[in-house]
Amino acid sequence: MLKGGMQGMLKQIQKMQQDMEKAQNELANKVVTEESGGGMVKATVNGKKELISIAIDNEVLSSGDKEMVEDLIVAAVNKALTTAGKMAEEELGSITKGMIPPGFNIPGF
Repeated sequence: MLKGGMQGMLKQIQKMQQDMEKAQNELANKVVTEESGGGMVKATVNGKKELISIAIDNEVLSSGDKEMVEDLIVAAVNKALTTAGKMAEEELGSITKGMIPPGFNIPGF
């Protein structure tokens, strides 16, 4: 009986791995955009937390305030990364629900 239970558990783990891989591939195609400075800087990040693009309003660039521009870029990118992280957690969490004990942390997820 233990052998059958073990095989069943292994099948569940294999399915979860396949589902996780599929979800991670899909996350690469999902993007989020966040902004700072009232929309003056926009950062777009995919679900794998990769920066895809930055859009900076010409008005900000013409201000000549380099430090402000840098701060706005950092703020927009950090917001986008946080949102992408939450999106990934939700996507991957639905797969691992019930399989991984609460509080157990898997690096990268």
